[in-house]
Amino acid sequence: MRRPGFQHRLHARQGAGSRGIFGKLSIAFVVLAVCTLSFLFLSSLSSGGGESSSSSEIIVDKLWETAGSGGWRPSSAPRSDWPPPPSNSNGYLRVRCNGGLNQQRSAICNAVLAARIMNATLVLPELDANSFWHDDSGFQGIYDVEHFIKTLRYDVRIVEKVPDVRKNGKTKKIKAFQLRPPRDAPISWYTTTALEKMKEHGAIYLTPFSHRLAEEVDNAEYQRLRCRVNYHALRFKPNIMKLSKSIVDKLRSQGHFMSIHLRFEMDMLAFAGCFDIFTPEQQKILKKYRQENFAEKRLVYSERRAIGKCPLTPEEVGLILRAMGFNNSTRIYLAAGELFGGERFMKPFRVLFPRLENHSSVDSSGEFTENTRGLLGSAVDYMVCLLSDIFMPTYDGPSNFANNLLGHRLYYGFRTTLRPDRKGLAPIFIEREKGRVASFDEAVRRVMSKTNFGGPHTRVTPESFYTNSWPECFCQIETQDPAHKCPPNDIMDILDSRLESEAGDDLDSSALANSTITVSER
Repeated sequence: MRRPGFQHRLHARQGAGSRGIFGKLSIAFVVLAVCTLSFLFLSSLSSGGGESSSSSEIIVDKLWETAGSGGWRPSSAPRSDWPPPPSNSNGYLRVRCNGGLNQQRSAICNAVLAARIMNATLVLPELDANSFWHDDSGFQGIYDVEHFIKTLRYDVRIVEKVPDVRKNGKTKKIKAFQLRPPRDAPISWYTTTALEKMKEHGAIYLTPFSHRLAEEVDNAEYQRLRCRVNYHALRFKPNIMKLSKSIVDKLRSQGHFMSIHLRFEMDMLAFAGCFDIFTPEQQKILKKYRQENFAEKRLVYSERRAIGKCPLTPEEVGLILRAMGFNNSTRIYLAAGELFGGERFMKPFRVLFPRLENHSSVDSSGEFTENTRGLLGSAVDYMVCLLSDIFMPTYDGPSNFANNLLGHRLYYGFRTTLRPDRKGLAPIFIEREKGRVASFDEAVRRVMSKTNFGGPHTRVTPESFYTNSWPECFCQIETQDPAHKCPPNDIMDILDSRLESEAGDDLDSSALANSTITVSER
């Protein structure tokens, strides 16, 4: 801002005089800039980062707390008319959920919604014992079945298996008609093609059933049903919950702890096409895995790296955390499969953060001796990451584990998440590899500060509904917008009374039917 009277004196002195003033001002600005830069540089040297370090510590202190809610709270209860499932369904729906634990979890949510849409009775979903897991625990071995059925009693009818039927005095099994749903099928597919076959055969069997129902549907109540399934009905069995709690208690006994999903694994590296940092022998393994499991595609490492398509290395993860102000006393729980590349990649991370744990190192019960890679290990990792003070996914692209956890932690009360922007960080790491380390920490902090740290934020494609169910599954107590207003506190009582009323009508109808049969038989 100009000083008072400056413009008047400037107009009074023109020509050479004005050039002299501008010359002096230019020199003054240059001197001021040099002095300022020198001061900042010397300050950072004398204090090991000075104000920068101090501000990063303040950020870390805040990160151990939950993110700002903006007046929102989780709520997946219905907010409009939501009648209980009719007693007479159109048939039975069987599904086979393929993929890992969290891909199966999303499929279960979709199965419940599909059953509601078709007025079908859902048969307890089947979990694929695929070649990766080598685990046939099934739904009953992982989830609390009784809790699942009870929690969804307002939404769908659920049975553990398709019952036999009696016809002409004989017991007969209902054979489900097998269908392969289109990927991301619209609701209309279920209300036409699928429903037609269900009415024709009495039961249908949808397989495979992963990503077979569109995530974005124009019905907020349907989305809230998905949240009721995901965050309320799907509860792990008591032994898994108990084991997870004991691990969390041990980790938290010494203060805050962070969980990291370190996705530096063979399948993800092969998928991303990031080979060049490995030995020739390791590259052969990755290329072979890619050829056998993924579509052929020209992938150039330098190009992929430059746009952030490669998973972060363990060392890069450590450098990000250090730049943000976390020190070597930070306790970290690692949720990961077998890291590819061996100790060569893990050692730099361990040097930066020596207090590393995983479910096997913390658990003293020995339950993981035989099942570290199975559904049990994944379930415990999921719960520990859900309950940790901070969660950091290192590769949240096609990672169902990370994406589902981000959504669950958002719903669980806006728990802090650190989501590295790999595209924004890539040029910073590339410059560092070239020996240009000046301002590295500051550059990393600048990129990381743009994240929402787990607070409510608009869902933008390709972000999944299971990663961010805001605003459909959240509400505000004080708002003028009826679409976001929290439902009444007695909503569960209302649903209970409707369910009892429906059950009473069923009993009356049944009694009437029996009475009619008795009369006719006489």
